[in-house]
Amino acid sequence: MSRLAVTGAGAVASIGRDTREIFAALCAGREGRHPLRGFDRAWYNAGHLYEVDNRPAPGTDAVGRATGLLLDAVGQAARDAGLGDDLSGVPVLVGTGLRELRSLELWWRDGQPFGADRMHFGTALRERFGARDTHTISNACSASLYALALGVDLLEFQEADTVIVAGVDVITESMFGLSDRLQLDPPDRLRPFDRDRKGTVMGEGAAAVVLRRDAPADRDAIHGWVRGVAVNCDAFHATAPDPGGIAAAIRDAHGRAGVKAEDVGLVLLHGTGTSLNDAAEATALTDVFGPHVGNPLMTGVKSMTGHTSGASGVLNLLVALHAMREGRVPPITGLDNPASEVAGFRLVRDTPVEQQVNLAQVDAFGFGGINAVAIVEAGR
Repeated sequence: MSRLAVTGAGAVASIGRDTREIFAALCAGREGRHPLRGFDRAWYNAGHLYEVDNRPAPGTDAVGRATGLLLDAVGQAARDAGLGDDLSGVPVLVGTGLRELRSLELWWRDGQPFGADRMHFGTALRERFGARDTHTISNACSASLYALALGVDLLEFQEADTVIVAGVDVITESMFGLSDRLQLDPPDRLRPFDRDRKGTVMGEGAAAVVLRRDAPADRDAIHGWVRGVAVNCDAFHATAPDPGGIAAAIRDAHGRAGVKAEDVGLVLLHGTGTSLNDAAEATALTDVFGPHVGNPLMTGVKSMTGHTSGASGVLNLLVALHAMREGRVPPITGLDNPASEVAGFRLVRDTPVEQQVNLAQVDAFGFGGINAVAIVEAGR
């Protein structure tokens, strides 16, 4: 495939309100973990989440928080790309795990006003930006990279000149309650690839990128390039990942980008902090990279942002582009005792690593074996 220019970027997470704030927080090792803000702590074993602090008052909640984060990230990306607020001619593709399920909960339980047309984000995108061509892809934790794959197809088949790809999720009480009942000894924090990990901890956020088929003449306006995106569904198990399916997605991404494993200088790991997922990802990387598995720097952001579900893929992509642009790779925090499966990996731990990288791989894997991998190139 041809290189597609990333000309706009926007993000919101528990550690920052835009891409610069988020990247600075990651490099400083600041995490967004906080005592529960919107749920009654007496009802749960766990007492912390990585929430965005935008509720109307402590201990309260309001409908439309996911939509609000999405509109913020899309608006940032559109302004950054010089598109303004009129997206009437630009397809907007949104990846999400839960859509506006939290709003539905508040409507059902508390009677807060909420209409069914607000579940899929298209209504709000049309009202705010005049967007007419919108798609909401609810596809677990790889949703935003699945949306990226669709956006790449639209550009390559010349169905559009410009697309916006975004991801968003906020924590719902039903999902948090379910995970809380499964984790009777709740994790104190999210510790990817650590021997003492106890499981994942959910986070909130939104991220968005603007992609263009024809690169602008001003190279300073280009954040980086999407070289290839691969997706598959191995349907191995409802929740347990399959290293074979993950490895197939990585190889497919390399093939689509026209690169080899040894060309990759940075890997943004999915890194959820669960034993099964961490082990499967590490096994797949070892299989694909073989003798070169110790070459690329490897890092992950979920130790500081929590697992942002449908937003995590594009958020990782933005971190990869930022790291390549600045020549600085943020660390995984809390990785005190690396697990045996990552022996030989060049994991970035505790402090950032200053290194120029030209090519990065971004991983995202979801329930049901829904795997997605993107290859991105530095903009310089």
